[in-house]
Amino acid sequence: MRIALVSLALLLVGHAPAVRAQVPVPPLEARVTDLTGTLTASQQSGLEEKLAAFERRKGSQVAVLILPTTQPEDIAQFGIRLGEAWKIGRAGPDDGAILIVAKDDRAMRIEVGRGLEGALTDVIASRILNDTITPLFKQGDFNGGVNAGLDQIIRVIDGEPLPAPDQSWKRRGWKVPTPMLLFLGIALLFVLNRFLGRGPVAAILGIGGAIVSYRFTSEFLNSVFVGVGIFLAVRFFALEHFSSDDDDDRRVYRDSGRSGGFGGGWSGRSGGSSRGGGFSGGGGSFGGGGASGRW
Repeated sequence: MRIALVSLALLLVGHAPAVRAQVPVPPLEARVTDLTGTLTASQQSGLEEKLAAFERRKGSQVAVLILPTTQPEDIAQFGIRLGEAWKIGRAGPDDGAILIVAKDDRAMRIEVGRGLEGALTDVIASRILNDTITPLFKQGDFNGGVNAGLDQIIRVIDGEPLPAPDQSWKRRGWKVPTPMLLFLGIALLFVLNRFLGRGPVAAILGIGGAIVSYRFTSEFLNSVFVGVGIFLAVRFFALEHFSSDDDDDRRVYRDSGRSGGFGGGWSGRSGGSSRGGGFSGGGGSFGGGGASGRW
């Protein structure tokens, strides 16, 4: 009896389906991730540039993942895990989308963020897969299929009113305290006035002020007004009490050979922050919206 039970147990184990681990979600380091070597470097770079330009213009994020397989998971289940891990799209609008291609499975999916489900509906996503991408994939043109599919996704998202792109990162570059900037500005004012005269100093400081203003606000017209205001203030008021009216004295300073560099100089952008070499999602969330297809 005991031998029979052992034999039955071994038989059941031998016929039990093998348990395979889930495919790990790859790290998000770029807008286009190809784990199969299907795309050339130039093709991948072109797609990356297209998606980066779209994000700068619209604010929404779109990413691509090409991997060999999602088995043992269905591509839709894998897509939910991928969306939760990558968090493509901005938090709040949740305006992200991911084109997933499982090459060995001949399966593909468009995973849609919650905020785009009203525009990039399941029906529209399915049409993009079946009508645009599938014919090109069947011809072996994977770059063309991905490119055309992304164009369609971008076209659909462009028809949806979304918040303006987040430009706050542009204002996080310089960390120089305001009092230090003020001190350096006054010091520069005295030095340049001594060697160049009031007019050139006003122009230099006006242009510099406009650049600094744009760096912090990203508002071009306001920055122009700031630059003009600084120019007028310096030209007609700021240097009134300590500028020299003797042009010959200024000429002596300019021609005396003492107008070389000062110390080693100072750069306000030295060690400035960077967005890093990689790419990251903006915190968007996914609820399973989208469509899957095969070719």
